[in-house]
Amino acid sequence: MPSLPPAEIGAPFSEIDTPALIIDLDAFERNLDAMASAVGQLGVRLRPHAKTHKSPVIATKQIARGAVGMCCQKVAEAEILVAGGVNDVLVSNEVVGGRKLERLAALARHARISVCADDPVMIEQLAQAAERAGSQIEVLVEVDVGARRCGVRPGPAATGLARQIAGSRFLSFGGLQAYHGSAQHLRTPEERRAAIANAANATTETLRVLNEAGFRCRTIGGAGTGTFELEGASGIWNELQAGSYVFMDADYAKNVVDGARNRRPFEHALFVLATVMSTASGERAVVDAGHKALSNDSGFPSVRGRPDLRYHRPSDEHGVLEFDSVSSRPAVGDRLTLIPGHCDPTVNLYDWYVGVRGFDTPDARVEALWPVAARGATT
Repeated sequence: MPSLPPAEIGAPFSEIDTPALIIDLDAFERNLDAMASAVGQLGVRLRPHAKTHKSPVIATKQIARGAVGMCCQKVAEAEILVAGGVNDVLVSNEVVGGRKLERLAALARHARISVCADDPVMIEQLAQAAERAGSQIEVLVEVDVGARRCGVRPGPAATGLARQIAGSRFLSFGGLQAYHGSAQHLRTPEERRAAIANAANATTETLRVLNEAGFRCRTIGGAGTGTFELEGASGIWNELQAGSYVFMDADYAKNVVDGARNRRPFEHALFVLATVMSTASGERAVVDAGHKALSNDSGFPSVRGRPDLRYHRPSDEHGVLEFDSVSSRPAVGDRLTLIPGHCDPTVNLYDWYVGVRGFDTPDARVEALWPVAARGATT
């Protein structure tokens, strides 16, 4: 059963209970608009990744700005998106297991469903599930373009899978999944450009052998928030799957901006609001946001507007703050806004988004309460 939301619509910012997952609605909307504009200028399609926000509400806002649909990583996420009104979903991942495949095939009776594959056994089982369900599923062959995770080697290996997919009456060959995930957080522009150049070479070689075998790709998908401009301008990728741009996080802020750009294209829009609960030691402050309120897999959060405070040493329900001097020590009851190190798994810790309008003004108020509908959707 979801918990009660930590605030009421119309409440002032000061009345939000903590810890709470906060969206600065003005920054969030600017991020949506900035990506829609950028993709429009690049002349490619946008299929944002819902693993970031896990919310049909946010998905529909992205689609209203021109996204062709959504992608996600799990069948359960796809089910929740479709139930929330999204009618075009790519599961940008391999799906293995009879029950998952049956659910995916059943879902394809109600929406346009695509999935990735890199193995003939999975393709055979997917075709059987689609036949039993009487549905049609599009399949992208995933190619390992540098992430060293899922995907066949670039080149001829994709042809056999494409032929197997096309040979089924219940599957259709859609193209390639060519996502270089580890390139998103390479810190310098030079590193990111080199990684995507290698990915482009691998994708081009795979397209060459597919074309020689008579296959055409409707979709060459991939890209993320850290590199989407590179893929979008390449002339190779035609569908971009960036997700974190809606919120950004402290880890993305460590990426060095390309010198051709004067500023970062997206803003921090997602925060965890925390309260100082103890300063008894005199040497540290303790907030009510620990491991259960923040994911620390990509580093600790930063404290918005307070470079003099450093978060560290979290436990289940506590986070410790160091400070430069006694004069900068926060007081018990002070409320601090934390920028998560990694937005995706942090979102997965909460039942509710609290959307705040006028975030940096005295009149800041709660305008929206959105459920994190796909929280915990791991199957």
